[in-house]
Amino acid sequence: MKKPNVDDYLQEGIYGSRQTKPAERKQYLGTLRERIVLVLTKGQVMQKQGINELSQAMKKHKDAKLLLNGKVSYRFRKPYRQIAAKNSIQHTTVSNQEAETDVGAVLTVDYAIEKEDVELKIEKVSKDEGNQEGGIKGFLSSLFKPIK
Repeated sequence: MKKPNVDDYLQEGIYGSRQTKPAERKQYLGTLRERIVLVLTKGQVMQKQGINELSQAMKKHKDAKLLLNGKVSYRFRKPYRQIAAKNSIQHTTVSNQEAETDVGAVLTVDYAIEKEDVELKIEKVSKDEGNQEGGIKGFLSSLFKPIK
């Protein structure tokens, strides 16, 4: 390895120290994919989905840390912070204005665990079930129901 010169020191002073996989770190709120236990999207955090799964993962990984996206409103982050406090898990709000990500919450550890599936999958209920009409037609038909 070569000795650092003045340019290296200047670059480090201006831009900070070099990081491995910067794109991956921006996507996952500052951590690497190989260290992630569970990931929730912004939408899942706002709809309070995955709270039970997150709590179970926290019980399994006592040394984990919860990273919450600072672009998500505090009222949506609050239940996740409370669960982290209840399980004695450290939580941090990450506000990186330069990075654009769909991730709302990340439960991570300080070492590689190489978990295959880290994203929470929520099955969506189809609106067609129950033969419901949607859109304007459904709205108008609900307003003008025949009197029996």
